[in-house]
Amino acid sequence: MCAQVGSITKVSLVAALVFFAAGCRPSRPHAPAIGEAYVGPATLIIRSEIALQSATVATVKHGDRLEILQRRRRFLKVRTEAGAEGWADERQLLATGDMAYLKDLAQRAAKMPAQGQGTTYSELNVHTQPARQSPSFLQIKQKEKVDVLLHVVLPRTEIARTPLLPPPPRKPKTAPKKTAGKEPKYPPPPMPAPPPLPKDWLELSKTDLSDEAAPVEEEVDEKPAPTDEWSLIRTAGGQSGWVLTRRLVMAIPDDVAQYAEGRRIVSYFSLGKLQDGDEKKDIWLWTTITDGPHPYDFESLRVFIWSLRRHRYETAHIERNLKGYSPVLLKDVEFSTSAKSKGAAAKYPGFSVCIEKKDGQRYRREYVLLTNVVRFAGEYPCETVPSPVETLKTRVVQSTIPTSEPPPAESFTQRMKKRLVAIVHGKFGG
Repeated sequence: MCAQVGSITKVSLVAALVFFAAGCRPSRPHAPAIGEAYVGPATLIIRSEIALQSATVATVKHGDRLEILQRRRRFLKVRTEAGAEGWADERQLLATGDMAYLKDLAQRAAKMPAQGQGTTYSELNVHTQPARQSPSFLQIKQKEKVDVLLHVVLPRTEIARTPLLPPPPRKPKTAPKKTAGKEPKYPPPPMPAPPPLPKDWLELSKTDLSDEAAPVEEEVDEKPAPTDEWSLIRTAGGQSGWVLTRRLVMAIPDDVAQYAEGRRIVSYFSLGKLQDGDEKKDIWLWTTITDGPHPYDFESLRVFIWSLRRHRYETAHIERNLKGYSPVLLKDVEFSTSAKSKGAAAKYPGFSVCIEKKDGQRYRREYVLLTNVVRFAGEYPCETVPSPVETLKTRVVQSTIPTSEPPPAESFTQRMKKRLVAIVHGKFGG
């Protein structure tokens, strides 16, 4: 019995030593990181290999930091914060600068006044930049409402992505080894004499360029470059990004939207409410624009009042053929109801719009709402300090329109050909 207990004790001791030795075994060292990146889409699957059929190692979310371990074509081997290693497509990752841009965009968008709410009839991807190739990090659900902040029209070009890894260093060019030239055993044969010039070489060299009429350049109908209109939106959770404007529908009620007359509603606001029986009806202001790229944001504004007699919306104020710029602002405006009584101005609910006049200067016009009547209250130059909307719009346009490349330099053959034609024309062509 004692021997059996002793053997059990020895087995237990050996098992404990083995377990202790396994625990003390040094862990496998991590591969050093050669860069960092951030997840672009809402969710991203990290796979064990490049192939889509390979097993899933981890699932990461937008904004998660990843360490880059290796590159293979356009795929990167990454390591998550939890230590899982796998492969991801480089196009789904953001550089550190891109992540900083998104944070800055969210901060700017938080201070911008909403120009109405939009919704969508199907799921809509929200992009990090106003470009189709940019990663989509969020998705708007069907009938979900978001704040619409501004619109921009940009050429449909691919935005240059920030490289996630620095380019590999170039190897220094080594001078070719000079081999000591050995004289051939037998000298090379002499070069043959060049052929003589033809007898009529002077006639052949003459040109009549001066007598010929300049060739008429054919007019080529250049098709305008395709463009896309993008809208900056802000979700209820405070996230901001870019969506295609044509996929958005402004969420103004249908009994007002039916008067759009084929124009697109750019912005809309409720100026107040009227009581009609048991119902309260909003007084609506909207701005609209026709289809097509325009250098301005809207070209007409309209105020709708609910008619208590006809029980329908009717136009209280309308202006067309404008060159208007966002944002439209709701504010209390000082206004005197009597032109004779000076100094008796009071503040009334109203709004203001920035309009460009024929002299090219922009003025902010103010209007007041007096129960069911809209009155012009005055104007002054638009803000000298760019608003957050203008600042962001300028920044977006500058960062998305590629700069024109310089014309390619002429080759040596082209330069010599031009020089030869000039010499021949100067000597023989008059």
